[in-house]
Amino acid sequence: MSSQPAGPSTPPPPPQPGYYAALRYTGIPASWIRRPKLPSRNWLIFLSLTSSVLGLYTYDRRKCKQIRQQYVDRVKYLAEQPLQSWDLPRKVTVYSAKWPGDDDYNRCVQYFRKYVKPILVAAAVDYEIVNGKRHGDLAGIITDRIKSRRRSELGLDPPPNVMIPLSKKETPEQRMQRELRGGSVIIGRNTLKEYMRGLKAGWTESLEKVDREDGLSRELDGDGHFDEPELADPSASIDGEPIPTKSRLMPSKSTALFSPLKMGAPPPSTMSTPIPAAANAPPDNIPPQPPLLLVPFINYLGIKQIPLMIWDFFNQRKKVQAGAEAAYTLIEGQQRPIIPPSSPSSPESELSPPPTASHSDLDFDREAEWYYKNSLKKFSSEIDDARKEYYKALPKKLETARALSRGTREPTKDEKNFPPPTEVELRAERMKKELRWRGDLAGWEIVRPESEVAWDDRFRGSLSIFTQRHGDEPDSKSE
Repeated sequence: MSSQPAGPSTPPPPPQPGYYAALRYTGIPASWIRRPKLPSRNWLIFLSLTSSVLGLYTYDRRKCKQIRQQYVDRVKYLAEQPLQSWDLPRKVTVYSAKWPGDDDYNRCVQYFRKYVKPILVAAAVDYEIVNGKRHGDLAGIITDRIKSRRRSELGLDPPPNVMIPLSKKETPEQRMQRELRGGSVIIGRNTLKEYMRGLKAGWTESLEKVDREDGLSRELDGDGHFDEPELADPSASIDGEPIPTKSRLMPSKSTALFSPLKMGAPPPSTMSTPIPAAANAPPDNIPPQPPLLLVPFINYLGIKQIPLMIWDFFNQRKKVQAGAEAAYTLIEGQQRPIIPPSSPSSPESELSPPPTASHSDLDFDREAEWYYKNSLKKFSSEIDDARKEYYKALPKKLETARALSRGTREPTKDEKNFPPPTEVELRAERMKKELRWRGDLAGWEIVRPESEVAWDDRFRGSLSIFTQRHGDEPDSKSE
């Protein structure tokens, strides 16, 4: 059967006249004028998530601006009030301590500057920041300031140099009144613990000036880590020369000159004047202290708290509200006496668990300690392990330093390129490490969750808290 020859192919039908057919001849790509259709499933998911996240972020930041502006409008009239040429603006002191487990010691300061400071600046309130870089630093700063003031008032030290206007000289009483009018801002519970510990130590401890480094150096002098071991046979010799042992060597000039471990008591001319017992005793009544503004603060750290970090990122308006309310409370100046703990505190009770039912102001922001990292439970043991590792490697370093200084062996090629530390440098390094270790342990004892806020019954009537007036909040608080 013969196949039929294929006929001519049928040409496609001409395009129907219309809008798209007309635009095809303008040079516009066909993909641009194609009839629109819904995106694919993946694009719909992507656009939905992106628009939701962007919407949440935009809404939160817009509410932040509205809340901050409402409080600024309420206090900006204070900045417009004129001051006399000899008057000073109101000034507050902001106290900040290192958050446990965070290497950045400025977290509390950053919180203040972002959420509290804008309202204070709008009201022309000046501030001074006192920040502790390590645990216990803030307590030490406050203790030293109080002791210095007590010594100055007793005439043991000259009065501090204070910058004041030339047209007016302030008396100590007037300066104290200006400080009381200002107040103290406490950021977080960890800062409150260090502040109260420094306040208690400053008013109860002795006024004698103690050189901590000198006392520690004398303590470390007797532990034997830098003692040179004696040989079993003192008469042994190498090449006819006696082996240089501790009893046969004269102390080096550098060690005797730079090491406080070998130095005796200072000459009588540099000894501090003994303080009379009556002046050195703690006062029966502590003078009024600047009122406290307690600002809650939580710093989320660790992988387990990432969901809280995400939630916190999209709810910055809560922090703006809390910070603005705290600043507005300080500006208004409404105060009340501090509510002390239910029972008198003692050194033993400070480490005991808190009572089940307590309404003391010292329980402020206790829930923030729930967010401390679990690794902080090993804080003390990690320092002990670091100390053991250091002292385990110290004898080898000492042997190398002494051998090279006495010339009993030639330095290796690596020792020529990178000289090992000398004995004097090892002593200085050990002193620095011991100061840091002991300071960290003492500071951790203050801020750890098991420790209570320090208290003394003489604080009754001397401490007060800024409190907010009822019904004095802007309408932005309720959304």
